Order: sequence, then structure tokens, then C-alpha cells
Amino acid sequence: MTIFSKIIGTGSYLPAKKVSNQELADQLAKKGIETSDEWIVSRSGISSRHYADEGEKSSDMGVEAAKKALEAAKLTPDDIDLIILATSTPDFIGGFPSTACVVQNKLGLTNGAPAMDVQAVCSGFMYGMSIADSMIKSGAHKNVLVIGAEVFSRILNFDDRTTCVLFGDGAGAVVMSASNEPGVLATKLHADGGYADILSVPGTVQDGAIAGSGYLQMDGQAVFKLAVSVLEKVANEVLAQAGLNAEDIDWLIPHQANLRIMHSTAKKMRLPLEKLVVTVDQHGNTSAASIPLALDQAVRDGRIQPGHKILLEGVGGGFTWGAAIVQM
Repeated sequence: MTIFSKIIGTGSYLPAKKVSNQELADQLAKKGIETSDEWIVSRSGISSRHYADEGEKSSDMGVEAAKKALEAAKLTPDDIDLIILATSTPDFIGGFPSTACVVQNKLGLTNGAPAMDVQAVCSGFMYGMSIADSMIKSGAHKNVLVIGAEVFSRILNFDDRTTCVLFGDGAGAVVMSASNEPGVLATKLHADGGYADILSVPGTVQDGAIAGSGYLQMDGQAVFKLAVSVLEKVANEVLAQAGLNAEDIDWLIPHQANLRIMHSTAKKMRLPLEKLVVTVDQHGNTSAASIPLALDQAVRDGRIQPGHKILLEGVGGGFTWGAAIVQM
């Protein structure tokens, strides 16, 4: 019998602190940095974002999203036999112990299930989903928890108005399980390290301290141009792999980085904007958390129904990008 992997539960979490563009502009004005709601919206489509409280970590947010996904899947933590967590803001410097292991402990798993972090920045959730799909189809695992969790507010330079207004914190999760019904129809991943310098946190750890900048830096124009190009190409790749056409897609959920990039991708694919799931306006760019956050919102508000075909795609630092087509 053919084994498929299928999403059977989704969940998400946003920190309580919501910051509007005007609130952020007022904070920056106190430091002599000029910006405005109009300037931010016109360039990104973002109106607000959420910031984690002091002491709130990626693992804490990941746990809350995971609990909701497990509840939706009607599973207990010990039903999970693999945890994959995508993050660029791990709980510990150097990324170890992995944030996935911390989440495993906080969820109370006692079955010894493996847990690992994946680092592909804003494409991290797509990488995690693709790995989970392969592990399930191989027969090695039955129920996989895939999480994207980020606290980007802690790596933002609030003296740089071009980047600090774009990002937010949050977490999203899905439970993927073995099924005899089609679920994940196709996945495709890419990377090109030749573009590593256009989006990065260039600091390094030396003698127990960060040497260089520990803040995110981005060449916005270069990222925009590359993102528009690769998102269209990878979308067409997974459509061909799944034997589908764009008109077969019920919903497009791209990485929520910039509304103009998202609109451009939909138009290039000749998909009506009504099929585009948008959360960037309220969440900002939550990196690896953005796709599962948007997916969960569209599932819970009733837009996404069983049988719908969804195109998920992400692009991020590295440079990395990937896509998947899933049938709910």
C-alpha cells in the first residue's frame, strides 16, 4: 500500500504584545529616526506585528502552537515520533541544545522521539515539511510535529528603519501523519549560497561573546528581485511534479514577507488575489513561522476546507527557497 503524508492538525501562537506602525513610529521618533504608517504600509503592506515578552522564547511559542496542532489532530504528545523545528532564533547560542529538544521536554514527551532543528531562515518551515514528508513516506515515522518559531524582535537593529519595521514574532505548527489518502502531493527545495550576503546576521561567537554585528542586515532591493524570480519558478516546479495546473490550486500561501512580492507571485501564476492568504499585514514577517501561522488562520476561519489543494512556498536567507502542494 502506498504511504502518503497528510496534514491532520494545525496550530499557531502570537505573543500578546501587538505593536502598530504608529506605535513603532512613535518609539523610533524618540531616537530621531523618521518613519510613518504610510511609509511602512506602502513598502511592505505591514500594519502591525507582535513582539515576545521579555523571557518568552522560541520554544515557549513553539509549544503553544504545537499544543493547538495536537488538539486539532486529536493526538497526545507521546503519539508524536519525530519533532522538526525550524528557527533562526534558537533558545541557546550556537543552537544547542536544539530548540526542538527543549520543546520536546516542555510538551512532556516521554517516548524518546527524535527532535531536531532546521535552519533555512524564512524557508525553514518548507524544509521541515519536506523532511517530514520523506520520513513518513519511507515508513520510518508515523506522526511528525513540524514547527516554525521565531523571536526576530531580538535580532533587529531599531536604529535601522529599513529592517526593524518588517519583522515580528510568533509560531506555527502542523501535525503530519501517515495516511492512505493523498496529502502532500509534491515538494521542492533549493539553495544558493552565492547570495548569502544579501540577508544575514553577520556576527560570530568569539571567546563567549558576539564579535561583529548580532543584528539582521538586508539588501532589500536584491532580496525583492531574487524572491520574485525564485518563487515563480519553484511554484511551477511543484505544479509540474504534482501534475497540476495553477487553476487547480484553491489557495496560495506564500511566505509572508512583503505584500508586493506576494501579489507579484500570484499575478505571475495567473492566480486571482482572492486565492491568496494574507497575514503579513497583521503579523509582519515572522520568518519560519509565517507559513504555518497563515495556514492555521485560514483553516480556523473556514476558508480552507478538506480536499482543498494548497500551494505553500517560502524564500529566505541562505539563500534558500522551496514549495509544496498539499491536499487537505
